[in-house]
Amino acid sequence: MAVNTLLVKAYAINIYLYGNRIFATIPTEYHEPVKQYAAQTFTQEQIYNALVNGWITQQEYDETLAYKTAQ
Repeated sequence: MAVNTLLVKAYAINIYLYGNRIFATIPTEYHEPVKQYAAQTFTQEQIYNALVNGWITQQEYDETLAYKTAQ
């Protein structure tokens, strides 16, 4: 299945900025594209806030930052 870029953006915003979703509630094929989008778009502070608020796990945080440092 092709990944829809509009959904990637929506999932990332709802996970990292608002906490309305978690990775377990989105299709698996969107996990990595959402992390990549978050790394490219959001600040490290915004990503950290998602971790602190419990919207992402430590592993998801680490994986997201790995994309940020790979840029």
